[in-house]
Amino acid sequence: MNIINQLTLRHLKQNRRRTLVTIFGTIISAAMITAVATLIISFIDLLERQHIHDHGEWHVQYADIQAHQAEAVRSDEATDELILSRDRGYAVFEASTNRYKPYVFVRELNESGLDRMPLSVQEGRLPEAPGEIVLSEEVMKAEEAYAIGGTASFDVGRRVLLDEPDTPADQEMGLHVVDDERREEIRGTREEMYTIVGVIDRPLWEPSWSPGYTAVTYMDDNSLAGTGAVNGLVLLNDVDRSLYDHAYEVADEANINPETVSFNQELLRFMGVSNNENIQTTMYSLAAIIMGIILFGSVALIYNAFAISVSERARHLGMLASVGATKKQKRNSVFFEGAVIGLISIPIGVISGIGGMAVTFWFVNRLLSEALNVSVPLLVRVTPGMLLTAAGISALTIFISTYLPARKASKIAAIDAIRQTNEVKLTTKQVRSSPLTRRLFGFEGEIGLKNMKRNKRKYRVTVFSLVVSIILFLSVSSFTDALTKSMTLSQEELNYDIQVSLNDADEDFTEAVTSLEEVTSAAVVNETFYSAMVEEEHLAAPLQEQVSEAPDLLEDGRFPHFVNVYGLDESSLAAYAETIGVDVEALAPGEDLPAVLIDTMVYETGTPTRRVEAAPIQASVGRTLELYAEDMETGDRLPAGEVTMAALTGELPTGVMTGGPGQLALIVSEEVFEDLTVEESVETTSYLYVESTDPEKTQEDIEALSDSYLSIYNVHTSREGQEQLVLLVQVFTYGFIALITLISVANIFNTISTSIALRKREFAMLQSIGMTPASFRKMIHYESIFYGLKALLYGLPVSIGIMYLIHQSVNTTFVYSFTLPWLSMLYAAAAVFAVVGASMLYATAKIKKENIIDTLKQENI
Repeated sequence: MNIINQLTLRHLKQNRRRTLVTIFGTIISAAMITAVATLIISFIDLLERQHIHDHGEWHVQYADIQAHQAEAVRSDEATDELILSRDRGYAVFEASTNRYKPYVFVRELNESGLDRMPLSVQEGRLPEAPGEIVLSEEVMKAEEAYAIGGTASFDVGRRVLLDEPDTPADQEMGLHVVDDERREEIRGTREEMYTIVGVIDRPLWEPSWSPGYTAVTYMDDNSLAGTGAVNGLVLLNDVDRSLYDHAYEVADEANINPETVSFNQELLRFMGVSNNENIQTTMYSLAAIIMGIILFGSVALIYNAFAISVSERARHLGMLASVGATKKQKRNSVFFEGAVIGLISIPIGVISGIGGMAVTFWFVNRLLSEALNVSVPLLVRVTPGMLLTAAGISALTIFISTYLPARKASKIAAIDAIRQTNEVKLTTKQVRSSPLTRRLFGFEGEIGLKNMKRNKRKYRVTVFSLVVSIILFLSVSSFTDALTKSMTLSQEELNYDIQVSLNDADEDFTEAVTSLEEVTSAAVVNETFYSAMVEEEHLAAPLQEQVSEAPDLLEDGRFPHFVNVYGLDESSLAAYAETIGVDVEALAPGEDLPAVLIDTMVYETGTPTRRVEAAPIQASVGRTLELYAEDMETGDRLPAGEVTMAALTGELPTGVMTGGPGQLALIVSEEVFEDLTVEESVETTSYLYVESTDPEKTQEDIEALSDSYLSIYNVHTSREGQEQLVLLVQVFTYGFIALITLISVANIFNTISTSIALRKREFAMLQSIGMTPASFRKMIHYESIFYGLKALLYGLPVSIGIMYLIHQSVNTTFVYSFTLPWLSMLYAAAAVFAVVGASMLYATAKIKKENIIDTLKQENI
């Protein structure tokens, strides 16, 4: 080791406080980079494993293929495994206790399918040979004669809808009932005997509304010839974007209809592969922005430490130059200091980042398992590539952070450094302050401002740290809001667990349902449809573009709109009025018919599709809207009444959904609903929307309450999965905000405390000429204010620019208006003053008891 490096090490040991602060900052930076990488990889892994657990593991599907085509797919070099599946059909299940599930649904799977598809065995085992079958738990309970090792005979056929015999009927279509009569039957039956080898939980691929209990049997894929079409689900060796084109090439070579080729889009998206260019663009642009924020924050944190270090070592480096040290040696001494700090801090930071995520996941898993019933845990996933990348980025960050200080060190002249003439270069004009400063802040404020002007380099480093912290916090907050908003827009607007048709039900039934133990809320909603003519100047922006290109769409300067009118029962209306902040009395009919307009619609448009959030019309409170009913015989518009906009809101009541351009949604009271529906040509429907702690049990209880067939739609399973995804994203992003906040606070404390420590001689000089402790505290307080105001002056505009860039990147796929997060900006401003004040007080408390004479004698800290 050469003499320069030895002196650098000695300097690091002598200045333990600064060295430890720099190491700590670098550890935090490395830990942040590692934690973010670990979080991203682990989070994507969780989504991937959850999807596989719920829906099975496959990438490409070829539907309705023959045996020779299946063999061609299997022999393709890209195929790892081929899952073969076939729906044998339905058999009437006389022992069923659920009138909405009168069938057993038999599905065949080959060996790969039984391994890869999500089947949970309660008892026994899965089929291993043709003629063996596993039955759902509900089937085994309903039919006492069934037992493991026994036999089951089913007359299997296909479902046929009597009213629409050509319409395919599968598990996704509920039982077809009209006027309390089952309007379907099983045709083309054949008797099939099976040996029962196990009992399974209801598979997640079986919707709650499906008419058949699932049973799974074994398919021998070695003897498929002449047995009919099957569905081939392919598990690929390598998953990349080329799989889409390759799948169609395979279909062409095997003479498979390309329209039957489909992809497991959700799983492929989690694996980083999507054929939707908008989604890819959104993902990459957001990732680039957030990684840029991380790198920028890390460089700022470490750069400040090295900039202060070089400023402190200026005299030391000048002395080295006076005894023959070259520019290269002085520059390399700073690089060597960075290398030493990196060798110590990067391994600790990487381990700390992984350990921090492990502890975080332990808490998150408790939340997910208890609150959301997620079936797979969030596990720490670490790859060698990720570790090398994190270490490499950390090393690159240290290099970038040391580059400018190293160049500065190489240019330090011996005489200037020893005399410290480079540290303070002042003119009267540079330190002049406005008379207004003394009037507003007094003598102490003026001295504080002059101190900052005199120490511009340290002042700028501190303000830079604050600006970086503001940018980091607001940018990541905006990223979180954009990501959450995007996830919310991508989900359906289903805000209930169960929908029950009430067309043939009475009030006693409704009360019985609402009194069920598991029901947490219930709302009766009446629905009907009208039309309205909206003037061109009041149209939504998308429609204005359409009519400007095709004026003939207008009728006498107005555009016809489809209007959904929802009538809420008394209790539901009162609760909704309270939610949107409207007096429920204002929604009662009087001289006019009041209504609430849903002023936000979410819809898909374009090719490829984008999710857009927009206003349906340009409306205001107090505006009226004439509604028309259509005469079914003549097609004429019949006046139904004029409603007045009592309120505008984006809040949706339970069971209400919005449409696209040209559609409106109005919420009214039952009385207004009845006043509007006086025409016999108007058809109305009534639904009971239920939220429950146990939707599956609630559905069974509802079915038991009525002797007639009910139209019940249970959406809990799909909605729960959507809510899980949104919440998991929020956990990820808000955890990242907490990490960024910690980095920012550490950055500010590091910079200010080190800066104050380097000003000990300055403070001792002020105290030596008579500055009292009270005046000293006031000076520090005013300096904190100046720091905060200057940081906000630069930080807020830059943050707004970055937030707009994030919004624009999201707008590639999800369209909604850009708004400033005023609350987050207020939090950032308050936090800046709080952290700066606390940092200044902490740092000055450390030097309060220093001896003035001893401090004035010191040349180094």
